[in-house]
Amino acid sequence: MSSEIALLVVLLVFLITLFAGLHISSILILSGLVGIFLIVGINPVTFVLQIDTFSTVAAYSLTTIPLFVLMSQFIVHSDIVKYLYSLLFIMSRGKSTILGIFTVILGGFLGAVSGSASAMSAALGQLAVPELKKRGYGEQFAASIAAASGSLATIIPPSIGLIIYGAITQTSISSLFMAAILPGVLLIVILSVTMGIIHLKESKSIASDETNIQSEGPEYSTGKYVISIITALVIMFSIFGGIYLGVFTPTEAGGVGAVITLIAAFLLGKVNKSFLSESIKGTLRISTMVLMIMVGATIFSRFVTLSQLPQRLIAFLEPILDNTVLIIAILAIIFFIAFMFLEGAAAIVMLVPITLPIAVSVGISPLEFGIIISVLGTAGLITPPVGISTYAVSGVTKIAANGIFKYTIIYAIVISIFGTLILLLFPGLINWIPDSIS
Repeated sequence: MSSEIALLVVLLVFLITLFAGLHISSILILSGLVGIFLIVGINPVTFVLQIDTFSTVAAYSLTTIPLFVLMSQFIVHSDIVKYLYSLLFIMSRGKSTILGIFTVILGGFLGAVSGSASAMSAALGQLAVPELKKRGYGEQFAASIAAASGSLATIIPPSIGLIIYGAITQTSISSLFMAAILPGVLLIVILSVTMGIIHLKESKSIASDETNIQSEGPEYSTGKYVISIITALVIMFSIFGGIYLGVFTPTEAGGVGAVITLIAAFLLGKVNKSFLSESIKGTLRISTMVLMIMVGATIFSRFVTLSQLPQRLIAFLEPILDNTVLIIAILAIIFFIAFMFLEGAAAIVMLVPITLPIAVSVGISPLEFGIIISVLGTAGLITPPVGISTYAVSGVTKIAANGIFKYTIIYAIVISIFGTLILLLFPGLINWIPDSIS
């Protein structure tokens, strides 16, 4: 069968299974197998199922995932996030004008020790929204700040999205982690400025006098605050310092982070049967989901290669390949729309094999492309109709997602436009740290 007909059939299968509500891994596996069968027959399908699936999940680079996920589970279940946020509010001295910015900064900080955007958004939703509401923030605006701050875990390393991208493109995960540091700081600044402008406008319509708001005393013991701060700093130094100095690999960094967090949880008195059970179950659930997505990505990528879809797209776009700005704009729009409807990892594994050759053809390196995709992914997590981070906050706060989206769509557009534009104009923000350690 011709590849054109196979592409149409696969597109139909993909859409039917997507709207039927199947998991994205199942969609990718089924669509890929159907496409391979239609193009080259049954024997390659058998080979892919027997050999490629095993080699994909057995890759050493993917051992990074369960270790970082385990670390994030230990962090969440040890209440380190809760203690850090409580301390943040004490230090803010009740000044509502800076609490939102502190929330954004804390979201980036916690993302650096977690890597799970949905987990951080949910945690911030539980901890930040009530406190922000008490200080004059509207509940929908407060929830939007929590969702946007939690989504920063997509770009702030260790990011599962970056790990998946590195595994697919054979790009150094260490380099991706280092390259994401300055863009991550950039997004924190962009999000803080945007949130601050909205708050100034919102505060004019809220009858509250922040000078009358008193800061609370310590809610928890000093020991819990000290342990939480030391743990966060040690984890960040161990991960970034260890990788930067070449002391250990990203996989070893995840293991070190998990051990440090477990020790901290023990010192905080959180380690018990429930703690271990919930942490291990969460790690198995998330890791299995990611690995199954990787299996689906491998099979679907085989079909994409056989169908010569990237080459067809490059040929189709050849008349405008000289217009680098237009190509970049098209790719950015494609990913922004994809992240609106698909979970981040799914969008990456589906589109990167197709779009990376196009990006490289106009002079964007795989390293730069991965970071730009992560920026768009950060926006996608808070963009309707999917907006995983937004729904995570909505779920824990019982605030209607539609009201939260009214604000998060503003953040998403600003991040996508200004974040992408600045990184394209100043690629040194991406390449400087990796180049300095190469």
